[in-house]
Amino acid sequence: MEDRKIRVAITHGDTNGIGYELIFKAFSEPEMLELCTPIIYGSPKIAAYHRKAMDLQANFSIINNAMDAQDGRVNMLTCIDGEVKVELGTPTKESGDAALKALDKAMTDFRSQHFDVLVTCPAYAQTMNADNYSYKGLKSYAETSIGEGAKGVKMMINESVRIALATDGLAIKDIAANITIDNILDKVRKLHNSMKRDFRISNPRIAVLALNPNADGTEEKEVLIPAIRKAEEEGINAYGPYPAEEFFGQNMCDAFDVTLAMYDDQGMIPFTTLMQNDGIFYITSLPLVCTAPALTPDFENAGKGIADENALRHAIYTATDIIRNRAEYDEPLDNPLPKLYHEKRDESEKVRFSIPKKRENPRNDHRQPSQHNAQRFNGQANPAKDNAANAPAAAKEPAASAPAKENVADEQ
Repeated sequence: MEDRKIRVAITHGDTNGIGYELIFKAFSEPEMLELCTPIIYGSPKIAAYHRKAMDLQANFSIINNAMDAQDGRVNMLTCIDGEVKVELGTPTKESGDAALKALDKAMTDFRSQHFDVLVTCPAYAQTMNADNYSYKGLKSYAETSIGEGAKGVKMMINESVRIALATDGLAIKDIAANITIDNILDKVRKLHNSMKRDFRISNPRIAVLALNPNADGTEEKEVLIPAIRKAEEEGINAYGPYPAEEFFGQNMCDAFDVTLAMYDDQGMIPFTTLMQNDGIFYITSLPLVCTAPALTPDFENAGKGIADENALRHAIYTATDIIRNRAEYDEPLDNPLPKLYHEKRDESEKVRFSIPKKRENPRNDHRQPSQHNAQRFNGQANPAKDNAANAPAAAKEPAASAPAKENVADEQ
């Protein structure tokens, strides 16, 4: 990647929530401006209101065009025309409209290549409705805005795990119908590519959770197991299906680079349980690198000055690491040599699976977001501790039966 600071677009979220507090606190550390050049898509007037209400020491420069953003300062891009009434702690149509306008402006600027990555502050979907449009979440919004048929995968990341969703935002009654071989295989392929390109893990392991509690239903036998087998034939290290309760209860997730959950609650509940103050969302497999802190607008505490900004910092760290990783990964592909062979799954992986895998590239691992030291600000993450030493892992068995488990040992 060219030698310049990464431009990070940050949308202000719901203007009656904690978005501006998170932004001001996150960039209160001067080192953050050494990491990136922030462009806040918001309103200088609303920002000033929040700053005064919480008596925060925060400076920003007002710009009217993202191309005018300067390094070494917080750039505030005006997205909201006219007056917007701020009612801290109360979701209103005005605050929702302001959140949507900031996103719309950011997407327009992305198409013009005015920034590198997007980080969104917490918004309230119920108030983000415009004429003939109903906001359905960041993933759906990003897919629609980018166009070109782009389809992403929602991933949840914290210090302990990466969990992706096979289905997103569906009613319980509709989930089973969307668990198909094509859908699961598509998600597994995208996760495999994301681990390699976004996180620089050369030989990623993917765990697939079962839809049914005991992993012995029709969906496991007719959909999940065949999908996993097809992935294996393509050289992808996919394992499962695993019963979710047992998988997370025994910390089996430590032996994998990413876990594919079948629906929202199956992934979100354990993620929330494991999350402390560093959880984020990432929409992978899109041209736009898009992350968000795993937070709500927290209307109850808005304006009180008690919001924890660590998740926003983690979202920024992750986005900047990913765009840098993508540039490094793609560089050799600009002028590739002819491929004279096809990738083939390493059969020894079935034996090696009993040994926990060390992180391939510790400087790009996102399991230590809270330790934002000098290494972080040079685009290098801290080496993550290997938690798999004492965690039980599942031994790979023929996909037709539920997988058995065995203890894992330290990698030699």
